[in-house]
Amino acid sequence: MSVSTLGQSVPQVNALSKVLGRAKYAGDIKMVGMLHGKVLRSPHPHARIVRIDVQAARALPGVKVVLTGEDAPNTPWGVHHKERFILAKGLVRFAGEEVAAVAAITEEIARDALDLIEVEYEVLSAQLDPLAALSGTGPQVHSGRTVAHDIQFHRGDVDAAFAKADLVYEAEYSTHAQYPGYLEPMATVAAVDPMGRLEVWTSTQSAFLARARLASALEQPHSRIRLHQTTTGGGFGGKMIEDANNLIAGLLALRTQSPVRLVNNRLEDFQACCSSVPEKIKLKLGMSREGHIVAKDVRIVADCGAYAGLAPEVMHVSAMRSDNMHRLEHVRCHASLVYTHTPPHGAFRGFGGTQMQFALNSHIDTMAEMLGLDPVDIHKRNAIRAGDISVHGWKIGSTGLVECIDQATQALDWQTKRKTPQRVGAKVRGVGMAAAMHVSGNRTIGNWDGSTVGIKVNEDGRVLIHSSECDAGQGAMTMLSQIVAHELDISLAHVYVVPPDTDVSPYCIGSLASRVTIVAGNAAIVASRLAKNALRNAAAHVLNVSESDIELVGGFATTPSLPDRRLTYGELVRAHIWRHGGEGIHVQGTWDANTVMHDDNLYGNVAPAYSFAAQVVEVEVDTETGRVQVIDSFVSDDCGKALNPLAVHGQSNGASAQAIGWALYEQLHIEDGRIANGEFSDYNMPTTDALPFLQSGIVESNDPNGPFGAKGASETAILPGAPAIANAIFHAVGVRIRDLPISPEKVLAALKEKQGAAHA
Repeated sequence: MSVSTLGQSVPQVNALSKVLGRAKYAGDIKMVGMLHGKVLRSPHPHARIVRIDVQAARALPGVKVVLTGEDAPNTPWGVHHKERFILAKGLVRFAGEEVAAVAAITEEIARDALDLIEVEYEVLSAQLDPLAALSGTGPQVHSGRTVAHDIQFHRGDVDAAFAKADLVYEAEYSTHAQYPGYLEPMATVAAVDPMGRLEVWTSTQSAFLARARLASALEQPHSRIRLHQTTTGGGFGGKMIEDANNLIAGLLALRTQSPVRLVNNRLEDFQACCSSVPEKIKLKLGMSREGHIVAKDVRIVADCGAYAGLAPEVMHVSAMRSDNMHRLEHVRCHASLVYTHTPPHGAFRGFGGTQMQFALNSHIDTMAEMLGLDPVDIHKRNAIRAGDISVHGWKIGSTGLVECIDQATQALDWQTKRKTPQRVGAKVRGVGMAAAMHVSGNRTIGNWDGSTVGIKVNEDGRVLIHSSECDAGQGAMTMLSQIVAHELDISLAHVYVVPPDTDVSPYCIGSLASRVTIVAGNAAIVASRLAKNALRNAAAHVLNVSESDIELVGGFATTPSLPDRRLTYGELVRAHIWRHGGEGIHVQGTWDANTVMHDDNLYGNVAPAYSFAAQVVEVEVDTETGRVQVIDSFVSDDCGKALNPLAVHGQSNGASAQAIGWALYEQLHIEDGRIANGEFSDYNMPTTDALPFLQSGIVESNDPNGPFGAKGASETAILPGAPAIANAIFHAVGVRIRDLPISPEKVLAALKEKQGAAHA
C-alpha cells in the first residue's frame, strides 16, 4: 500500500519546531564571546560627510570596534550596478544609509556608542521626484547617471493597429512602495572559524547568492566563506540580495575576530530593506467593439531609490510580463528606471507584476464599461491558450486562466451581483474582477535556471535531502519531502531536509521567481530515481538476481523469484557499504529548464512554465467617510498540480492579504526623503478586522514541464487583488481610482468630483 502524500493536504514538516519554539532564527544564535553590532545611519537623504569623530565611541568601555567608510573595503557592491559601499564613503544618498558600525559586548553599549559618534554633514539638495529627475531638473543621485535602466521594445505595427481599433483609451496609473512586512527582521550572526574562514548564519532567500555577494563586497574568496541559511521568518523578496545586514556583520566579525550578532530593529529594517518599486504607468489600449485587444502601448517611469539593486529586473517584469497573458501582436513599451535620493526599492512578491496588472486590469474594466461588455468576457476572449507562443516568444505549456476566471466568478456569484450594486444607507456594495499571470522559474538572472538536489539514504533506511533552496515559510521543505517520499515509497516522517549550508549543500539559485517547486521538484525526482537505481543495485547484489527483477515497495526491496525474502532500505545501504569497493548511497540529481535567455530584442522563452490566477472581490464603500471594506474575496490559482493543497491555499490567502494591504492601507510615507512611518504602529497593514474570510480555489492545468504537473503558486495570487478592488469600487460608486493606495480621502475626492460633474 502506497504511503504517498502527493496531492494531499499535509502540515509543513517544520511546523512543529516553530510552534514549539525550537526553530533557530538568526537572532536566536548564541556564541561564547559574542559581540553585538549596531549601525549608525544617515539622517539626511543627500549629504557630504565632512568629518566623522569616533574617538569617544571607541573609548567607551565594552566597545571592541567602531568602523566607518574609511575602514571598509573599497569594492562597491550591487546586483548589476556595483555602486554601493558597505559603509558610506564621502557621500550619503538616502536617509538611512549606513555610515558607521559598532561592535560591543552588549547591545546597550553598542547603542550608546552610536550616540557618541559625531558626524558633520554638508547637507545637499535632494532629488525626490523621478519625473523631475528624468526631465533634468534638480540634482543627480549619481554623477552622470539619472537613469539606472532603460527598456524599449516594439512588436508588430502598433500605430496601424491603433488606427483600426474601434476604441482607443489612454490613462495614467500610479503605484507606491510597500514594505515586505515579514515577521522576522533581517538578522545575521557572523564569526571567524579556527581556520580563519568567515562563517555566517543569516536570514536569506538565497544562500549561494548571499555568499557570492559577501565574497565580492568583503574581498574574500568564495571558499573562505561558509553561509548557513537559518530558519527564515518570511521574505517576500526582501531577503534576497539587497540588504547590507549580513555584509556589515561579516565585516565586524573579520575586524574583531569575534562572533558578532546584528539584528535590525523594525525601524532599521524599514530603512534598510528594499520596498516594492513605485511606478507611474501610462497605458494605451486599442480594442475592437467585440473586446479583442488589438494594440498596446506602455510608458513606465519607475523609481529605484538611491541604488538600483534588483529594481531593473522588477521594471523588466512590469514592462513585459502582462503582455504574455493575452493573444497580442502589436505592443510597444518604453520603461525608464530613475534614481532618487530615497531608500532603495527592489524585489517584492509579484516582482513588478503587481504594478502593471493594476494598470492593465483597471484599464480593461474601464474599456469594458465603454463598450457595454462584461470584463470577464474580454479577459476570456483574449486569454492565451496552451500551445500558444506569446508576443515575446513565451511557450505556454499549460494555462488554466479561463478556468480560474470561471471558478472565481462562480464562487462569488458574479452575474447576479453585477446587475445592480446593493445600497444600504450611505454604504454601497460592488464587485470587481481581475486576472494575472506569473512565471515558474525565469532564465533572465543568468543562463542557468536549474537546481540540484542531493539524497543520502542512511544506514537505518531514512533519507536526508540536501538542497540550498530556501524555505521562507512557503513550504519548500515539505514539497521536497513529499516528492522524495513518494518516489522512494516511504513515510514522510522518514525524510528530513537539511538546512542550506554552502559548504555541503549543492548549488541552487534560491527562492525567487516562483521557481522552487518546478526546478527543485524536478531535481528531487531525478535524484530519487538515482537513489532507487542504487537501492536496486544493492538488492540485486545481495539476492543474486538481475536489477530488473527488483521491486521497491513501502521501504522494502523484493523480487518475485524469492517471495519470502525482502530487504529494508537500511539493510540495502549497509550491504552497499560493507562490500569490496562499497560506498554509501549518496546521489545528486540536477534539473535545468529547457528555456533560453531572451535575445537583444527581449524575445525568447524564459520560463519552463507559467502560472495564472483570477480574483473576484466584493467591497463596501461608505460614501460618507470614503472607507472601503473588502466584504468577500475569492482567488483562483492555476498551480499546475497541487502537490499540497493546504500549502497552495495558504500561499493564495496570504498573497490576497498582502494585495488588500497594498490596495487600501499600506504606504511608505516619504517626507523630505525620510521614512515617516517606519514602525508597525504607524505603518498601516491590514489586521484581521480589515480582512474578509479569505477564500481560494485551485485549478490544475498539469504543466508538461512541472514535477507531476506542478508549477509555482507562491506569487501569482497577489497580482489580481488591487485591480479587482479598484474595479469593485468603480462598480459600487462609479469612481475610478488610478492612484494607489485607495485611501478614504481619494474616494471622497473622486465622489465629490463626480457629483460636481453631474451638476455642471
